[in-house]
Amino acid sequence: MSTHTDAGFRSVAADSTVMLRRNLKHVLRSPDTMLMAVALPIMLMLLFVYVFGGAIDTGTEYIDYVVPGIILLCAAFGASTTAVSVSTDMTEGIIDRFRTLPIAQSSFLTGHVLVSVVRNLVTTAIVIAVALLMGFRPTTDPLKWLAVLGVIGIFIFGLSYLSTALGLLAENPEAASGFTFAIMFLPYVSSAFVPADSMPTWLQWFAENQPVTPVIETVRGLLMGTEIGNSAWLALAWCAAISVVGFVWSTVLYRRRVAA
Repeated sequence: MSTHTDAGFRSVAADSTVMLRRNLKHVLRSPDTMLMAVALPIMLMLLFVYVFGGAIDTGTEYIDYVVPGIILLCAAFGASTTAVSVSTDMTEGIIDRFRTLPIAQSSFLTGHVLVSVVRNLVTTAIVIAVALLMGFRPTTDPLKWLAVLGVIGIFIFGLSYLSTALGLLAENPEAASGFTFAIMFLPYVSSAFVPADSMPTWLQWFAENQPVTPVIETVRGLLMGTEIGNSAWLALAWCAAISVVGFVWSTVLYRRRVAA
């Protein structure tokens, strides 16, 4: 039984790797998509730092405050790309070809999720590099940088599965892009750009109790030494919940679409 299970796992891993390579080639053949994924967060960072930053009081240098939020915004923008990519595959007929091949059906989902994680981490690294050139000065150490990478990676992983489900739910790529609007909107109503306690009471409650804020506060605390409190545990709990919901939802939707 153990040998059979190990062989099955290796088969799924091998098929997922093939799907990952396929999707990476699509990314490389569509540099404009990658360019926009990088350009939009950078443009927003320039806008907030150089246009709005002087009027926003966060008790610290504004660029040091806003960069953790911009990092999470990268993942939110990436969610739209993932959903559109999944929806495109489902509507262009390639999935019918996959069904005739002796491959693990789950590898289709895994391939999209993994390439989303890779693409978003690369985008995040570029945004951080630009932020450093702009004057971002994190007060952290290599161990905390690894913790930041872990938190961001888990968040992107969960968001990738959720956006994969949205791509499967949509009837076409245009609808898939629209479905991810709520994900892209969340960072704006969080502590990404201004402290939550500066918002109206009703909006402050939402900002403090939605999934993006504890992730941002955890990343900000690790990078800048600000108080993290229970944000780390909340961030991990939210990321785990999003991952589970996204995985189950996308698996159910995919099986239904394939069986239809």
